[in-house]
Amino acid sequence: MATTTQDVQEEILDAVRKGQEAVVDVIKQWAEAVQAITPSIPAPNVPYADKLPKPEELVASAYEFAQQLLANQRAFAESLLQAAKPLTLGATASKSSTASTKAAAK
Repeated sequence: MATTTQDVQEEILDAVRKGQEAVVDVIKQWAEAVQAITPSIPAPNVPYADKLPKPEELVASAYEFAQQLLANQRAFAESLLQAAKPLTLGATASKSSTASTKAAAK
């Protein structure tokens, strides 16, 4: 079962990766085409522009935050499973003991 789940996940990740590569290729071609037909435009002089974060820094920061958030959510989900474990163990144990009792009564 785990192998089937892993296979499906790998197929989905592969499809996403291929889709992302296609989008990157299109954007790259578009940027090259636009650059070829537009004259060189001087960069505007915006006050404090040098203090703004670079796009790469924004992306890195957003993904670091998302990674921390996902790790916290995983820990939370695992804590919930651990907290509910006595209920699942008790339900399994009582079902098997009930089945054993019924089988012994026959």
